[in-house]
Amino acid sequence: MNAWIAAAIGFPLVLLLGCVSARARARLPALLPIAPLPALLAVVFGASDAPLVLGNARFALVFGFDAPGRILLGCAALLWIAAGASAAGYLRGRQDRGGFVVSWLLALTGCVGVFLAADVVGFYFLLAVLSVGASGLVLQGQGPEALRAGAVYLGVALLAEAFLLAALVLMVQDAPEGSLLIRDVAGAVATSPRRDLALTLLIIGLGMKAGLVPLHFWMPWAYGAAPIPAAAVMSGAVVKASVLALLRLLPAEVALPDFGLPLAALGLFGALYGALIGLTQANPKVVLAYSSVSQMGFLLAVLGMGLASGDPATAWVVTFYAAHHLLVKGGLFLWVGALPSGRRALGWPMWLPGAFIALGLAGLPLTGGALAKYAAKDLLGDGAAYLAATASSLTSTLLMLHFLRRLVVAADASATPATALPRWPWFAMATASVIVPWWLYVAIPIGPLQAALAPAALWSSLWPVLAGAALALALGLLRRGAPIAVLPAGDVGLALQALGRAGTRVGAVFQHGDAVARRWPVASVSLLLVVAIFYWTMRP
Repeated sequence: MNAWIAAAIGFPLVLLLGCVSARARARLPALLPIAPLPALLAVVFGASDAPLVLGNARFALVFGFDAPGRILLGCAALLWIAAGASAAGYLRGRQDRGGFVVSWLLALTGCVGVFLAADVVGFYFLLAVLSVGASGLVLQGQGPEALRAGAVYLGVALLAEAFLLAALVLMVQDAPEGSLLIRDVAGAVATSPRRDLALTLLIIGLGMKAGLVPLHFWMPWAYGAAPIPAAAVMSGAVVKASVLALLRLLPAEVALPDFGLPLAALGLFGALYGALIGLTQANPKVVLAYSSVSQMGFLLAVLGMGLASGDPATAWVVTFYAAHHLLVKGGLFLWVGALPSGRRALGWPMWLPGAFIALGLAGLPLTGGALAKYAAKDLLGDGAAYLAATASSLTSTLLMLHFLRRLVVAADASATPATALPRWPWFAMATASVIVPWWLYVAIPIGPLQAALAPAALWSSLWPVLAGAALALALGLLRRGAPIAVLPAGDVGLALQALGRAGTRVGAVFQHGDAVARRWPVASVSLLLVVAIFYWTMRP
């Protein structure tokens, strides 16, 4: 048995069970930064070939490491530790912290379990645990917006998991010897007669969870309504569970252009759409949420291009890009909470690191984002996908500059400095966002570092950023920091809400008709009419 894996999953689960006691629950906020520590230690010291098996020969849950899971779990553990410290500061002095602690530990247990799950049953169960915990974190926000966002998040999660469950049921039928191990299920799906339906359901389900346009609307609602520490882990770590699941369950090294190219096209559209809609937002948290829509779209586009060509490097590139986004986006949300209100004069130590890693999302040279985009270059090719990716870098620059300006406006206009969250978690994540991507690029087989630092590579990542900055100046975003237009967060979700209201009215009409039809005189006449019609149709 792998004791490190057992500790990684078991420690937050034990703390969660301790929430049964009100006295223990009151003391648990101080332990939130420690709860993910066993997961980080498991990544560093746990053996790769020693799984944790819970059960017997007839049925068992299996947990273990694969390369993408190990990398993403390590980065996620760093974020959960920093965000846990921020959450402890957020909860200080609050009387209603019990619900937050339970939801936090529930989401953490599910997140660590998903990254380590090696069989489809454990993966699906822990993904559901993660969804429930994350929706609870959204509900810890304030006002009716949090209630709506939490309900939408949970509803979308359940719908996505219904698609995913159907896909898994189809996929396991062709696994050798009835195996439920993810590697066996993924290995058999390429030659399955049910392959097309299974992969379609799989991509729909996990694409919804990843915020793929047009079913992305839950992201701005959830991230905008959730408390800052919760938004940090949701935007960074939680959403990467769907990316890791796609990497594990899609056939490796098998070219599937019928699935890969549509996924890439939809992802690139989402990358541009998310950035452009983000420019219409005024709330810095919502701007970051639309940035996640954009970045996750680009990430899925890279995955789609790799799936279309069957390139064996796809898993490494997607994992590296996801790890960088996890660190940066989680750190930026913590930065929003750590900035002291009305004290912009605090100076560059708070602003320079944030601006550096924010522009890194657009591919600023010498950042992890530039390395991630360079790593994806070969998968994207030099055709339409490459042009769309370049446009995405330009629009991401626009969006991040808009975010920085809106953050300045919010810091000047908000209430009191005492509302700021602890600063050291933000500085820790900013440091990790700079250092870890460089270490990963050298440690995993993506490509030689010298090529990524060549003048041509640096210029190819620099000019879209310069073009985006010039366009931002032309549009006046840097001068005023105002949105191009003011659109409600959720965009597509608002249209769906209107359809829902129309559906409610139609349902009320049918309900009234049903009540009328169940009255005895109406039912008797209806029955006689049915008998008469039946008799007339049966006559010779």
